[in-house]
Amino acid sequence: MLLLFPEDLVRPGLARLSGRRLEHVREVHRAEVGDDLAVGLLGGPMGQGRVLRLEEGVLELDLSLDQAPPPKLPLTLVLAVPRPKVLNRVVAAAASLGVAHLVLLNAWKVEKAYWASPRMKPESLREQLLLGLEQAKDTVLPEVTLARLFRPFVEDELPGLVAGGTGLLAHPGTGGTAPRVPAAPITLAIGPEGGWIDAEVQSLLQAGLQPLDLGPRILRTETALAALVGRLF
Repeated sequence: MLLLFPEDLVRPGLARLSGRRLEHVREVHRAEVGDDLAVGLLGGPMGQGRVLRLEEGVLELDLSLDQAPPPKLPLTLVLAVPRPKVLNRVVAAAASLGVAHLVLLNAWKVEKAYWASPRMKPESLREQLLLGLEQAKDTVLPEVTLARLFRPFVEDELPGLVAGGTGLLAHPGTGGTAPRVPAAPITLAIGPEGGWIDAEVQSLLQAGLQPLDLGPRILRTETALAALVGRLF
């Protein structure tokens, strides 16, 4: 889906684009004047955009936005910050899957350098979230929280997220299984490469999470995320 921003609107019903999205329409969609494209307004409705003008450096679309975006999953994903090159894929995947709230959490096995990576900057995270929305045909960004301190978040904020719903801690070797029909909303915590340390596991359990074991195979973060969302929803 071609994602539009308020500044793209020349007037109600008419959008003018350039840059990456224009090149995508030209090179991937191979659109021509008169073609209809799937479009959506960030934070708003979706629908069709008919190509009125397609020239070097400019694309104009006649908009018909009459569809609601897909509902978000009732899911808060608490994710120990992965390596920077993995972070992009996981953040985009979370947006594509419909995660409502993404918490990027510090942990013992998260290197300090990860937090200093350019990929942790708000504009970089937003870029990946937007790519995820485009992929999934969605227009609503997930809420994003950066939790640089493990203990204050787990002790002060996590219990409130879990209250009234289901909290799950993905960690190998626990033998825990997902509830047959988990109560929404769901809070799901996925650890760093190498897993949570024992003290973190105990803190997360005390905050109200239940252990969840995917089996003997150790999965990459993005694979575990897809497997868990598929199992829970």
